Amino acid sequence: MYLAIDIGATKTLIALFSKRGRVLRKKKFSTAQGYKTFLNNLCENLKSFQKYKVISIVVAVPGVVQKNYTVRFGNRNWDDIDLLTPIKSLFDCPVYFENDGNLATFYEGFKLHGRTVFLTFSTGVGGGVIEGGKLVTNKFEPGHKVYTYNGKANEWEDIAAASAIEKFYHVDYATDLRGEKKMQDIARRIYLGLPDIALKFHPDTIILGGPMGKIFRLYAKYLPKIEGVKYRRPKRPTESVIYGCYIYARKKERE
Repeated sequence: MYLAIDIGATKTLIALFSKRGRVLRKKKFSTAQGYKTFLNNLCENLKSFQKYKVISIVVAVPGVVQKNYTVRFGNRNWDDIDLLTPIKSLFDCPVYFENDGNLATFYEGFKLHGRTVFLTFSTGVGGGVIEGGKLVTNKFEPGHKVYTYNGKANEWEDIAAASAIEKFYHVDYATDLRGEKKMQDIARRIYLGLPDIALKFHPDTIILGGPMGKIFRLYAKYLPKIEGVKYRRPKRPTESVIYGCYIYARKKERE
């Protein structure tokens, strides 16, 4: 069995996978603001998985991975922290750390033909670029590029991320939004960064994931076309990361 840990900005998800990629068990808890509190919560939740024969563990982090375990979190002021030691104290197996956008890209684009750009619209805007089962770049931060929308200049993720859309429309979940005008607005927000990405990476496919991937079919018809590029809904809009953890674990097992 394989254990996947997806550390998100608001929630942390733990999933136990079978050898064949079936989710056997899940646990979710709030990601605390303080690192010590988060670490205590993580360890307590992991203890319930100790009774299983875990082959390896993959941890998805929203930031930079260095030396496999020293990480910098994009949504927290947690720099150069050690997650490996506490996890290894609970499990006697290999533990791998990888950027969450890269892992989601592995899952969503691993078997697609040509070059694929995967974008996740969640708390921020992230993702990755993959071709032939391999990441094209490790430096992919499209959400920080500045665009002008409604007369104001902001980073793309402050315009098009699910969190930004929820704030603008005063709703708890952007996925609950409906109506032609709202879908047209969402499409315009998401489209802002797509031409630049297409120009730089020349993808065959752009996958629009994260929470906004759940309502892809509602706004996709309003997205302006980009020649040679196909827009696509993700296979698992809100679980691409944990399934990417499984793909990564199997890949490491074969190396």
